[in-house]
Amino acid sequence: MKKGLKKFLALGLTTVLTVGALAGCGTQSDSGKSGSTGKASGSTAGSASGVVLNDGGTYPVVKEGKLELSVFTMSMPNVQDFATNDFTKFLEEKTGIHINFVTAGRDEYEEKLNLLLQLGDYPDVILGGAPNLAKYGVKEGVIIPLDDYLTEKNVPNYLKIVANYDINKTKEADGKIYSLGGVNDCYHCQYARRMWVNQKYLKEMGVEIPTTTEEFKNVCKKFLEYKKDGIAVAGAAQGWHTRMQDWLMGAFTFVPSKSATLSARDYVVLNDETKKVETVAVTDAYKAGLKYMNELYKMGAIYDGNFTQTSEQLRTLANQADAPILFFTAGVNSDVIDPESNNELYRNYVPVAPLKGPDGTQIAWTIHNSGFNSGGFCITDKCKNVEAALRWVDFFYNSPTGDLCSQYGAEEGKDWVLNPKGKVGLNGEPALYEVLNLYSSDPQNHDWQDVGLRVAPASYRLGQAVDPNVDPYSPAGLEKLLFDTSKNLYEPYANNTKLLNLSELKLTDEESTAVSTMAVELEKIIEENSVAFITGTKDIDAEWDSYKDAVNKAGIEEILKTYQTAYDRQTK
Repeated sequence: MKKGLKKFLALGLTTVLTVGALAGCGTQSDSGKSGSTGKASGSTAGSASGVVLNDGGTYPVVKEGKLELSVFTMSMPNVQDFATNDFTKFLEEKTGIHINFVTAGRDEYEEKLNLLLQLGDYPDVILGGAPNLAKYGVKEGVIIPLDDYLTEKNVPNYLKIVANYDINKTKEADGKIYSLGGVNDCYHCQYARRMWVNQKYLKEMGVEIPTTTEEFKNVCKKFLEYKKDGIAVAGAAQGWHTRMQDWLMGAFTFVPSKSATLSARDYVVLNDETKKVETVAVTDAYKAGLKYMNELYKMGAIYDGNFTQTSEQLRTLANQADAPILFFTAGVNSDVIDPESNNELYRNYVPVAPLKGPDGTQIAWTIHNSGFNSGGFCITDKCKNVEAALRWVDFFYNSPTGDLCSQYGAEEGKDWVLNPKGKVGLNGEPALYEVLNLYSSDPQNHDWQDVGLRVAPASYRLGQAVDPNVDPYSPAGLEKLLFDTSKNLYEPYANNTKLLNLSELKLTDEESTAVSTMAVELEKIIEENSVAFITGTKDIDAEWDSYKDAVNKAGIEEILKTYQTAYDRQTK
């Protein structure tokens, strides 16, 4: 697949429309008057306001009248303008529903969405990343329950897709469904925490790709002698798996990604043997990893920008004329160096397998059961035609064409083809489709790329046609490169730990309220102290105990207790 399938990689902000100026999802007659249809059913839904819907499962959704939908979603730097985007135009023509966008970049998405909800100035639907549903759904009713609307008439494609998954994962603590699930059985996304190294520099220095922490340190030292102004290890604080410290920590312990429950980096994991939630942030193994990175920092291998810069800044840094970087971390190498416009430099960077630590620890981060998650789409109480909104989004669940259209463009035969003759998929089986519109990270206005909603089951993801002899470092070879890297270099080390990335837990609003502030404070304490220990502004041996005390005072035990209660409630 063309872009590494980062469900939410977006950095930056496209044109943001004022929410208050947007027309609601409520129906509009030709006279401009809006009307509420409530829970209308059948082909006459919305007829009271001059809008008539077609029978469920057919297009366009709107048979008569005009209907607008205001949609909040995340923006991406390589999608120029949602309002004029080719796929937007296609979707509007397909459904008969005009879309008004409210967008926010990745870094500000959560903050802006919460602000809009708190101010009461929010749109009709939220696409691609739901807010706290325990608060805004279960407790406050801003996000409405969808159980009664999830019928064959309204969402036939969705019901067909979720039949292969556990729909209970979309239920909140009250047992109701407030969001549709997103599907992204991305094989290489399961092993997305990757390191890349400039093989040209390795060859010039006469060294091999390092396999241990000691070899890694020695290679960095030699590079700094070879290229005095170079940067041995580069990453970014904000980006899709761009944190270099997370990758390096795999030689010491398993470090989870950002919590799917409270959207905070709380360092809480699930022990797969005991089924108990734990924290890795105060363990001896985590301390050992920090001490190792301090050694790298003291020798100049890690520069300060790693802890503050965005992925866009990393991209700018890597693409300088003198190519200053030896190693960089990124889930997808093409996010840092474009395979089409800068292919010579792109070819220099090859993947690095997880390093073996001093005690033999060698862990590839992975996320289990990530294919189906709640929060893909939800509807607010401002939406006056819930059925129409659901029928609109159901297009995305028409697999595989819904995802192909949004990701690559809506023109079959130009952007993609189904069942290409003689072609083989990543899984070695006859290909289900072939992508013709190859990915470029440069700004474009043809499709939505990874914005919004992914509906990509495993069979679909692995069914993309790939020439077995394709040059993996050509633009067309990106998916094969990522697949092979995952299969050969990362999957073998994914089960080297009993610790797992903790899946989203459905907290009650009371539980969320009790620990959410703690989680934010905990993240601040862990992150600030970890950076201080790495950079040496704090002596890790002298101040480790005080750091552990601060973690305890921030409420880690209460968080673990709350998480354990929610986990037991969901799994028993």
